[in-house]
Amino acid sequence: MISLKRRGIAILTTASILSLTAALMPAMASSHREAPGITKSPKVDATDFYMFRSYEPGREDYVTILANYQPLQEPGGGPNYFTMDPDAVYEIHIDNNGDAKEDLTFQFKFSTPLVNDTGITLNIGGTTNAIALRDAGPISQAPTDATRADTENYTVTLITGDRRTGSKAAVGNVTAGGNTFAKPFDNAGTKTIANYGAYANKFIYATSIPGCSAQGKVFAGQRAEAFAVNLGPIFDLVNFVPIEGDSAPGAGDGGGFPGGITQKRSNDDLYGKKNVTTLAIEVPISCLKGSGNGVIGGWTTASLPQARLLAPNATYNKPSVSGGAYTQVSRLSMPLVNELVIGLPDKDKFNASSPSGDAQFGAYVTNPTFPAIANLLFRDAVNATLHTNIADLAPTNFPRNDLVAVFLTGVPTLNQQATVTPSEMLRLNTGVAVTARANQKNLGVAGDDLAGYPNGRRPGDDTVDITLRVAMGALCHPIPINGTPTNLGVCTPAQASVGTVPFTDGAPLSARDLGNAFPYLNTPIPGSPND
Repeated sequence: MISLKRRGIAILTTASILSLTAALMPAMASSHREAPGITKSPKVDATDFYMFRSYEPGREDYVTILANYQPLQEPGGGPNYFTMDPDAVYEIHIDNNGDAKEDLTFQFKFSTPLVNDTGITLNIGGTTNAIALRDAGPISQAPTDATRADTENYTVTLITGDRRTGSKAAVGNVTAGGNTFAKPFDNAGTKTIANYGAYANKFIYATSIPGCSAQGKVFAGQRAEAFAVNLGPIFDLVNFVPIEGDSAPGAGDGGGFPGGITQKRSNDDLYGKKNVTTLAIEVPISCLKGSGNGVIGGWTTASLPQARLLAPNATYNKPSVSGGAYTQVSRLSMPLVNELVIGLPDKDKFNASSPSGDAQFGAYVTNPTFPAIANLLFRDAVNATLHTNIADLAPTNFPRNDLVAVFLTGVPTLNQQATVTPSEMLRLNTGVAVTARANQKNLGVAGDDLAGYPNGRRPGDDTVDITLRVAMGALCHPIPINGTPTNLGVCTPAQASVGTVPFTDGAPLSARDLGNAFPYLNTPIPGSPND
């Protein structure tokens, strides 16, 4: 077993893990338009959730949390681009005692007021008219610019206890004063914003967090999509052979599985091609971990008022009238849970649920469908290629106790909370030392890097490859821990016939592809030029 006892983390035996299988709920990768209901409300669609100890030099005593929204943003998607929904609340939740309920919530609320209630106006032949666009010239200043017709602002509220009934206090803006923050204009192109990186950095604010003696940071704005995935072919019945075709990733020697996919940037449908909107906070570890053992659970949600009536005479300030209690419509923590695990009838129910209620989805994981689909699609081809007679590519250990440890309870002695409540959350052991960007392994824990996924999630962790391998039984075989092959004891090699196979989608990802400072994700792709 992984030895981190010195960090005071409790150990679960295999027998006790077996007793927890009534609430199984694992994950498969990331989340974009994953449920029928959320496709109707793209402004509140969560796409990725990251939580990790900050690896920016000098910031090791902080945790960075990134919640991405509004999937598949096309660069140049003007003229309105990708503002946030002013009717919604976007929330980042932290459970620091293991009961699968939020102890701390950081709530973001947005507004987009017009300058002078009109936007930019021009005198046209003696008549003053508002222009049609959100900007009328180059933008260079923050938070306002004379060429902008509107500004997008937000507040951050810290809620202690229940997200709706707990105590609330405003997070302060140390950089600019007050309790309001500004969001940068999206990256329309280099003529509009000549140096977008320098411009966006003006919107990184130091914060005063209620009850926390040290300052934090916050940023909300457009970033380049960091998630790497062979998205289109995956949903075309996995229209490639998902096994490494080289002797090692990037070797280019064809020495791997015959006909297997090889690592190429062109296999990636998102990284370097799409943008996303990121809500980023950096919080001192001491202000997050509470009185537990230093392991925290996290997830993000978006909620809308129960009722929304379209205004028959809509105006900029009132296109609709909303009312009623906030109702959760989006939820995300571990990547691609709703996309590839939850059955179609229950996808919207999952988005409306909380980790404490995850027992209702247990059947989707005790007998997961994704490995069975992979078996149906590839068993005959694998046997024909290798001249073997493998009866079932899918693991045969039911219930899937390997998935319980990774996705529901945390891995014993690595990222398991002092109180274990089976629930789908991203869990981070804040006591595990930071791995510098240059030394990070993109396979995380499976690559002998304890600071990576599934111990939290960093932007450079290749969660697609990791999850493919875990789903197909990698944890039934020894994995390297501190350089030593280690058996986690949750299943046996005989129960996972292809558990050592290097499954991959062929879309490479590395921490070196991304930033080394808050908010870590790269500058968004400009709308122009597009050559």
